[in-house]
Amino acid sequence: MSSHQAEDVAAIRWDPQPAAAALVSGLLKEFLATSDWISHFAGRLRDETGTRIVDWVDHIVVADGNVTTRLEAAGFVLDQSNGGTLWRNDRGMFPPVVVRGGGPSQLFLKVESAADFLHANDLAGSSLIDGDPLAAVRRARVDVREGSECWVIARHGSRGFGPETIEPDRVNAVVRHAEALKLRQRHFETMQEGFEHARRLIARAIDDLGVARTCDLFFRAEREYWQSRNAAARIQKARQDRLGLGWANHDHHTYRSSREAFTDLVAVLEQLGFVCRERFYAGETAGWGAQVLEQPDCGIVIFADVDLAPDEVLEDFSHEPLAPWAELGTVGLWCRLHGEAFLEAGMHHLECQFDFDAARAQLRELGVETMQPFTDLPYLRQAFTRGEKWRVAPERIQRLLDEGLIPSESAEQFRRSGALGSHLEILQRDDGYKGFNQSGIDEIILKTDPRRESSD
Repeated sequence: MSSHQAEDVAAIRWDPQPAAAALVSGLLKEFLATSDWISHFAGRLRDETGTRIVDWVDHIVVADGNVTTRLEAAGFVLDQSNGGTLWRNDRGMFPPVVVRGGGPSQLFLKVESAADFLHANDLAGSSLIDGDPLAAVRRARVDVREGSECWVIARHGSRGFGPETIEPDRVNAVVRHAEALKLRQRHFETMQEGFEHARRLIARAIDDLGVARTCDLFFRAEREYWQSRNAAARIQKARQDRLGLGWANHDHHTYRSSREAFTDLVAVLEQLGFVCRERFYAGETAGWGAQVLEQPDCGIVIFADVDLAPDEVLEDFSHEPLAPWAELGTVGLWCRLHGEAFLEAGMHHLECQFDFDAARAQLRELGVETMQPFTDLPYLRQAFTRGEKWRVAPERIQRLLDEGLIPSESAEQFRRSGALGSHLEILQRDDGYKGFNQSGIDEIILKTDPRRESSD
C-alpha cells in the first residue's frame, strides 16, 4: 500500500489469530522436545532476560510436506516468490515457515550479530558463520540433533533466508555510513535544518547501500542514542547481550513529534522505505493521534505520536502540514521541553517483546520499576518502565513561560526536577496479535504528561 493513497488507513484492523499461534507453538514444542540445548536456552532466555523463545524465532524450516494443509487452515499463504516453499501469515506476527521434502527440520533464532551470539554462548570455534562479515544475512548452526537443527540468523535489511556475500567496496561503505549515521548532528538552530541534514546523510547512504541496508544502519544508531539516555534500556541491553542477542526482539520504535515537524518526520521515514499502516485517534478528549509505519524489508515498526484535533484524523495528517496550536498537548509539550524525538531528544521509547511478568519482576530486582500496566488483555500486555527524568534547558522553560504555554508552578518544577524523558516498554503479544490498544495508549499518554508527573 502506498503511503500516499487516500484510502482510510484508520480502518485497518488486527485481530488475534489463535489457530496460527497454536500451529507455531506446536512446531516450536517439537524442537524443545528433541533438543536439550534449545530447551536449556529457552530457560536461560526466560530467567536471564525475561523473554520467551517464541519471540526470538525468525523462521522455521519443516521437513514434512504434510504440514501444508495445517498451515493453510491456520491462515498461512504460500509465497510464490520463494520457489513455492515459503508460507507466511501476515494477519498476525508469525515467523515464516519453509516447507521442504527432506533433510532436517530447522529452527532459526534472530539475533543482531551471529559472531556476538557464538562468543557469548561459548560456541566460538565450534560453529562456522555462513555469510561474509557485514553481509546483510549471516547465520550459524548452534545445535544438531537427529532430524533437527537450531541456527541463529542476523539480518541487516534483507528478507532472504540464505547467507549473503558482500563486495569489499561495499564493506567500506557500510562502515563509513554506519559511523556517519551514529554521529549525525542532532542540535540545530531550526528543526528544518536538522531534518534536511538527516535527509542528506540518508540519501548518500542509499546511493551506496540501498534503502533497506541504510534503514537498518539508521535504526541501530537510533537505538544506541536512545539507550545512552535511558538507564533501564542499558540494564536490559546488558542482560540480552550476555546471551549475545542484542535488540533483535524489538517490537516498535516510538517517536514524539511536534505538529509543525510531523510531515517532515513521516517524509524522512518514507525515504527510509517505511509505508503507512493504521493510524490512531484516542477520542475527542484525548488530544493526540498517531501514525503507524512499517519497513517490510527490515521488520521495523514506527509509532509516531502527535497532538491532533478530532476533525484532523479524517485528513491525511501524515502528509498535509498541521497548523500550529495556541496550546500544547502532552506530545507537543514534551517536544518543547526536550526537542524533537527525531533530533536532539531521541526516541520516546523502544518497545520489545518479553515474558511480561518475568521481565517486570527481574527488572524490579535490579532497581528498575515499571508503571502500572496500561494494557492487560489476553493477547496484549504493556507497561512502561518508570520514566527517565531529563534536565530541561533553562531557555526552553523561559520560552514556554514567555509564550504563556505553562504556568509558573510548572516552570519551577521543570527547573528543579527536570521532566520525564524516555522509557523502555515491556510488551507481551499472544495469538500473534499485531495491533495496539488504543484506549490503553490514551491512558499512558496522559500519565506521562510532564504536567501530571506527581500523579504517577
